[in-house]
Amino acid sequence: MKKFLSLLLALTMLLCLSACVDQHPEEKSEPVNENPRLIATSPAIAQICAKLNLDLVGVCQTSSTLPQQYQDLETVGMPMNPDLEKLKSLNPDYILSPSTLQNDLQPKYAGIGEAALFLNLKSVDGMYASIKALGDKFNRQAEAEALLSEFDAFMTEFKKATEGKENPTVLVLMGLPGSYIVATESSYVGSLVALAGGINVYGDGGGEEFLTANTEDMKLKEPDIILRAAHAMPDEVKDMFNKEFSENDIWKHFKAVENGRVYDLDPALFNMSANFSYPEALSVLQEMLYGQQ
Repeated sequence: MKKFLSLLLALTMLLCLSACVDQHPEEKSEPVNENPRLIATSPAIAQICAKLNLDLVGVCQTSSTLPQQYQDLETVGMPMNPDLEKLKSLNPDYILSPSTLQNDLQPKYAGIGEAALFLNLKSVDGMYASIKALGDKFNRQAEAEALLSEFDAFMTEFKKATEGKENPTVLVLMGLPGSYIVATESSYVGSLVALAGGINVYGDGGGEEFLTANTEDMKLKEPDIILRAAHAMPDEVKDMFNKEFSENDIWKHFKAVENGRVYDLDPALFNMSANFSYPEALSVLQEMLYGQQ
């Protein structure tokens, strides 16, 4: 298992190279190593920086709790729409942002002449590949290796509980107020399900995080388990799902519904970006997928 996890991480790192590279390195005449001026534009990235003992000069505006050492820093706006003027004024060496926002943010950063690194936070494996890349770039190899070893040890122990058991098939629904879509293995929630041993009935979606599908197609796939997650406004989304499952007659014919295997995921653990709450999230999933261990 340890060799398998090491190989998986190595393959993930190859896929993630474009997600954690210099964007416009010509803006900086010398590579930054020991004490870079960094801005983290998402809470998950701020967590990573704290684990790597990296100083920041700016952080995003967020309702999430930031690491203690960053709580009094300048804020640079929301993750999806940072304040470009504020970013520029902090004179960063690099702006750190999620790769899911790269298409939107990279041209904006280029427009103000600032270099950026885009981190893959679409999966736990992607997060650790980005940690390894940051550790190499900013001379935090020891911290990065310690985190990777911790992940490897956790997964080795975690997998023991379900060795030899049949992997259940899973439909993951991502709810938004008034609608829902399918989450594939390429999404963060979907990647957690895969790590926990679930088989996503929509696979990796051809690399797409989310797909639209009708209930008839979902019924044909006949998942053992249905998981319901919320992209935003979780209380409203839960009410929406409850109404949909009670009023749309097709749901009562799903095996998962008949067997009482429909679960709502806690948005505090199952959000849109990989983070260090994954051990608790995986433990919750393991119980949902396999029952009390």
